[in-house]
Amino acid sequence: MSDAKRALRAEMKTMRDELSARDPDAGETLADKFPMKLFERYGPVVAVYLPIGSEIDPKPLMTKLITAGAQLALPSVQDDGSMVYRAYQRGDMLEQKAFGLLEPNAEVPEVNPTLVITPLLAFDRSGNRLGYGKGHYDRALTRLRNEGRVFVCGLAFFGQEVESVPAELHDVPLDWVMTERGSIPLFMMRAMADNAPNEGD
Repeated sequence: MSDAKRALRAEMKTMRDELSARDPDAGETLADKFPMKLFERYGPVVAVYLPIGSEIDPKPLMTKLITAGAQLALPSVQDDGSMVYRAYQRGDMLEQKAFGLLEPNAEVPEVNPTLVITPLLAFDRSGNRLGYGKGHYDRALTRLRNEGRVFVCGLAFFGQEVESVPAELHDVPLDWVMTERGSIPLFMMRAMADNAPNEGD
């Protein structure tokens, strides 16, 4: 499983670099199409991310969410490898961490977001998400789901969809994916698949 994920990560990193170079304004297009019903239903505390490398840019969406009254949060990786979310407002001082990540410092209060926006390398129609292999998001999302309701939306280029992402038991599925071409409501697809008659019924 780890070998399959490793190979797919390398392939999709190259793919995402190409998609980003081809459409540098994809983040703005995505923000224009983002369904605010997700914020109205699952806000007001929204976890976002600051992009690194060729990740699709969430900053135009952040502007849209702030205008709608969202309380934003950013991920913060702790010394023990766990990840929490800390309150964030534009203009806040951030610390530069490994891999060029910018995070709130440890004095900023922790929050529990009800809508989580995540970056990714690849996704499939079952909601499986390919990340960077550290497991930070999966552990954080497992904790949040154990503590209450949280809705998880991945941001991606349309070309990051694959037929199947190798999934393990600890992987937390996405509920929704938003691309520059529009919405992919994965939780509805899973529900339809679960309710489909089995072969031979």
